[in-house]
Amino acid sequence: MSNIHDASTLPVTWWKSSYSDSGAQCVECGIVDAGTAALRDSKEAHGPALLFSRAALSSFAAAAGAGRFDAAE
Repeated sequence: MSNIHDASTLPVTWWKSSYSDSGAQCVECGIVDAGTAALRDSKEAHGPALLFSRAALSSFAAAAGAGRFDAAE
């Protein structure tokens, strides 16, 4: 994982989940290249972005979707 200080400088089209409401609690994703994806806070278009390998981000999303990060009850 690495980062960039101004996400607006990345040559990507940003999108957020269709499950996101109109609230301000969203992250946006963008494909940087064949192997890299970026994530940023939707409220901070000129703020930082985290850069992940697409494989790592895919693994994280699959684990989150499977509930592996849910709080224990």
